[in-house]
Amino acid sequence: MRFTDRSITALKAKAERYEVWEPNRTGLGVRVSPAGRKSWIFMYRFDGRPRRMTLGSYPSTGLASARTKHAQAKEQLEKGIDPGTLHVEKRRAERHAETVQDLAGEYLEKWAKPRKRSAAEDERILNKDVLPEWGRKKAKEIKRRDVILLLDKIVERGSPIQANRTLAAVRKMFNFAVSRDILDTTPVAMVKAPAKENQRDRVLTIEEMRIFWTGLDEAAMSEGVRLALKLGLATAQRKGEIVGGRQSEFDLEEKVWTIPAERSKNAIAHRVPLSPLAVDLIKQAKKLADESDWLFPSPRRHGPITPESVNHALRNALTAGAPKAEADEPKPVIALENVTPHDLRRSAASGMASLGINRLVIGKILNHAESSVTAVYDRHGYDAEKRHALEAWAVHLESIVSCKPKAGNVVSLAKIGEAR
Repeated sequence: MRFTDRSITALKAKAERYEVWEPNRTGLGVRVSPAGRKSWIFMYRFDGRPRRMTLGSYPSTGLASARTKHAQAKEQLEKGIDPGTLHVEKRRAERHAETVQDLAGEYLEKWAKPRKRSAAEDERILNKDVLPEWGRKKAKEIKRRDVILLLDKIVERGSPIQANRTLAAVRKMFNFAVSRDILDTTPVAMVKAPAKENQRDRVLTIEEMRIFWTGLDEAAMSEGVRLALKLGLATAQRKGEIVGGRQSEFDLEEKVWTIPAERSKNAIAHRVPLSPLAVDLIKQAKKLADESDWLFPSPRRHGPITPESVNHALRNALTAGAPKAEADEPKPVIALENVTPHDLRRSAASGMASLGINRLVIGKILNHAESSVTAVYDRHGYDAEKRHALEAWAVHLESIVSCKPKAGNVVSLAKIGEAR
């Protein structure tokens, strides 16, 4: 029988299953079940033994597709490959292919946690928005359109910046899959961030610093979070490096905090001279932490408090822009708006600059990476300059908080750092 769509459609069910073969002994045939289901089959010989394989169901696999699959199978035979075995292995691999849940776990354990300080945030993002949508799907089934629709859903709930963060986490996860030969390509290619992000330049004024510092004492937050925020303004260090600090990093006799390379953003160990103000804050934190390894231990889990908990506590303490408190919830008391923990670092740096402290010294305090040729040869630690600058800043900050100006003392200390 000559195979055409009309002739295949005309095949009727019989009491027993039967097969119809294409002329000229090509091995291509149609199997018809008693229920009327039709399947394409290929009969061939491999290593002298008769074999058969199913090429697909009709009409979902049309005549043209069946001929293409038939030609591909014959080509494999000519190369000494058993197309039926290859097909079975491929189907088995598809059944056992990694789900997005599997991929996320492998990405977190083998890549993010060993290498990224923000691994916990990646895990939170994946658990919140990605796995509930895609967790059971095969990783290779995720298409670019799926990524776009997921981001749209996050934007539509009013979280455009979170959509950007989700895109970044998903992109890293799928890039990891490609690097591990789990996938051939990433579905995130060419997907653009859904929201425009403006670089923050918020710097607290002198009055705002006073409101912030004194407001913290009345805010409904844990004492550990309160001290971590104050230490951020006093030392100009990163939020994650502060809350993740171990007690062993703080030498109060030498008055130095050493941030190890594995916790530093630029992977370079960083020495932070401690002013009397910073020492006092750390002593309070150590007393609260008791025998914990962490300076700011979490009250709810093993480990330190998280950067996210600091964000949340500060956001709820601001009277402007904070979520509306319920009747039985503590009311926000810091009369400021649009303040984040990172703004404290920026404000401290700006405050030191206003005192006349050299920008190079400020950069050393912030532990900014330098790429210039001069930086490669400059092995000077700048500990003395950093100490004078941070002590000058602490004196100035205390004068702001107490409303007792000590400008003369501050300038004389700052000039030492600049002269070096």
